[in-house]
Amino acid sequence: MGWRCTGLRWPGDVPELGWENGRARRGSVLAYGSELGFRALGERTCVGARGNACPLGTSVPGRSTGARCAECARLDRQHSVAADTALDDPRTYRVYLAWFGPGMVKVGITAEERGAARLREQGAVVFSWLGRGPLMAARRTEEVLRTALGVPDRVPYARKRAVRGVLPGARERGGEVAELYGRAAALEGRGWPESLERLPYEAVDHAEIFGLAALGAGVGAVRELVGGGGVAGRLVAAAGPDLHLATGGGDGADGAVVVLDTRLMTGWELVRAAAAPTGSGADGGGSGGWGPAVTVPVEDLGPGAVQDGLF
Repeated sequence: MGWRCTGLRWPGDVPELGWENGRARRGSVLAYGSELGFRALGERTCVGARGNACPLGTSVPGRSTGARCAECARLDRQHSVAADTALDDPRTYRVYLAWFGPGMVKVGITAEERGAARLREQGAVVFSWLGRGPLMAARRTEEVLRTALGVPDRVPYARKRAVRGVLPGARERGGEVAELYGRAAALEGRGWPESLERLPYEAVDHAEIFGLAALGAGVGAVRELVGGGGVAGRLVAAAGPDLHLATGGGDGADGAVVVLDTRLMTGWELVRAAAAPTGSGADGGGSGGWGPAVTVPVEDLGPGAVQDGLF
């Protein structure tokens, strides 16, 4: 068995692709401007649960971002804070407000020991801490703010991708978070748990570490990988689980960008590959006009084509 990707991670301000081969683990640090290419082999199989391999090696659909069979997905969520099944977690948690684009602000919680890693993993362009305290106090505050401020606890990735290349300037990016922070702080004492300590407002902007300054509007998103299919391009930006690759595909422009959700890479055995020479005629059976650089199915990200339920 070869190396299998475990997805994009953000241990610091530089993105890394994680890999595993049996019990062996390693990471590949990514640099903007570098070439990235791979080809999928065989079929996609379940990645298992909580560090354990799937006992049946079950095949999973190419479009699944979880890459787990039903049983492993159930086991993985048995002790999940996100699924409210780990209510006895003794760690300190932080409540945050995260901004992904105009009108896209969410409230959430993360373990304090993880720092801002969770925000980078979600692709939050701007965020501010709001408070810190025990898990249940943080969860209660999240629920109060979601109701009082009218903000969700989730923003679909398709919506984030649609605006990432056309974001406003830094001042405007932070303005919406600052306004919501003020409204949230005004609720202290009215449903805000006493055990949650409020933290001062301080906007953190991830646009630079994501490489968004050099990013134009994306024109396509990989829908799924297929056996024998490949993706290759120059890394322009990365945010959350997404890699933005300039492929030279689409209308043939050098700046054409395809978005690859690295969660679609999990469960596949991948080998290094470069784009086929121009004019080779390889189109991967469904990649449309992306040509030899992308030989897997691609979804159009043009105006009106974004589907929130895609990922």
